[in-house]
Amino acid sequence: MMVCVFSTGCTKLDELKVKAGLKNTDFEYIKQGKIKKIVIRSTRDQGFGFVVADKKVMDELYNILSTAKAAPQKSSLEPDYVFEMVEGSNKVHKFNYVAGLDKKDSGNLYGDDKIYVVSKRIDNDIIKSYWTIREPKDFKEVYYGSIIEALNQYLKDKDKNKAVGINLKEDVESAKFILSTELESFKEDLKDKFKNVSIADKDKENYDVWMTVKTQGYKSTLYKATAVFWDKAEKSEKKYYIYSKYENNRWNVKISAEKPNGF
Repeated sequence: MMVCVFSTGCTKLDELKVKAGLKNTDFEYIKQGKIKKIVIRSTRDQGFGFVVADKKVMDELYNILSTAKAAPQKSSLEPDYVFEMVEGSNKVHKFNYVAGLDKKDSGNLYGDDKIYVVSKRIDNDIIKSYWTIREPKDFKEVYYGSIIEALNQYLKDKDKNKAVGINLKEDVESAKFILSTELESFKEDLKDKFKNVSIADKDKENYDVWMTVKTQGYKSTLYKATAVFWDKAEKSEKKYYIYSKYENNRWNVKISAEKPNGF
């Protein structure tokens, strides 16, 4: 009898939450156990992904998604992950997800013809718990900071009016660690530091100089990459080696035209 009363009370409470906009009923198929597995894949590294089949994790995901709020428009940023909730052999609920975004004016999860603003708990409680590849220490600061240092080195004796496009699409080793919200912050940082430099993963012909970044290897305290600049007018190429090492509680970034020892 107590269980019955408790269950009824929970149902009424859920109904009130739905009416108040604190809860949605769009993901009840997860709660009902209809989802057999959830496949989460990186949009930038097609080889990186994982499968969620644990009921406790699915229940946790349901709790997060059922409190997601509807949004009038989806985020303009590129999605970082694709969620495929497999209900049956012929039915899959597919959603695009922008990690780290938590704004009321644009949705960071969209699919099934609906758009939602979802809590960052998906990043911390779901994705990171299944993260099988260790992210390099201070990746955001080291990766984007190294690119800026390479730009400083190249542009110090160059025409500052030349348009420089940075191609990160080919950097397959670091693709899985790049998130759209962090990339957006980097774009703003580029605007502050350089007059004519921008991220440009296509339309190479529209730029005077094309910069390609390729990560060559990383550990928790070591990051190695190459930055190649191609000048269209001069038909010349300049290559720099990026060697960043964490020592004495700080990152030491070295940019050189010669291949350093230990690279």
